[in-house]
Amino acid sequence: MKRFTCDELVESITAYLDDALDPPARAGFETHAACCDDCRRYVHQFRVTIRAVGDQPQEKLSGRTRERLMSAFKQRRQS
Repeated sequence: MKRFTCDELVESITAYLDDALDPPARAGFETHAACCDDCRRYVHQFRVTIRAVGDQPQEKLSGRTRERLMSAFKQRRQS
């Protein structure tokens, strides 16, 4: 089983919640969260946030707005 630090737990939380961690990493994540009050609260807050924003209807972007955003993202990635 992999031993997790608090920083590693924070970096791995989305993989954990998406069931993308391998079994030893998942066990290490859960063991650390069970023993660390701060990380346990962090996982709980993350789940609450996902539930709160996950139920929002998707907004539709106009074609022009989407095009401008994609162009800005591409320019930022290249710089």
